Amino acid sequence: MDGIPNHVMLKQYSDQASFSDNHVREIPYQGETAMDIYLQVMNNTPKWVGALMRLRNRITSAIGLKHLGNFDDFAPVKTDYKVGDRVGIFTMIYHSPVEVIMEDQDKHLDVKVSFHITPNGNRATVTASTVVHVKNRLGNVYMFFVGPIHKLIVPATLKKLPSPE
Repeated sequence: MDGIPNHVMLKQYSDQASFSDNHVREIPYQGETAMDIYLQVMNNTPKWVGALMRLRNRITSAIGLKHLGNFDDFAPVKTDYKVGDRVGIFTMIYHSPVEVIMEDQDKHLDVKVSFHITPNGNRATVTASTVVHVKNRLGNVYMFFVGPIHKLIVPATLKKLPSPE
């Protein structure tokens, strides 16, 4: 179901996941870490994704789901994030030079996202993976609507990264 590669640390969280997906993009590489790539992606989220997030927050707040904040508001306040730090809408739960795993959870969902980078000379492969564990009926209803949209958002967001020449 998940398609998350074995070399991605997030794979260990994918057992019995209600939703998972994985997207890959090749980029030019100049020594960036996974965290550098994550921050770059978060700072360059397409405007339509930000608009969807604002809509999501309005709707879900009315039915009892957590308001996550907006991608448009994301501004990293530092560069030396550590496990346990809040980074935008997520909390960092794992950090290495080649992978960062972020999480947000509430009584309905446990969402984990990973950015993994595999350097290969002057290019690198970025793997963006997501795992969601639904905890109740409201979480299932939410994922029914969000799951298909998520499969559009992640590739569109990765396309904002530079292309190799």
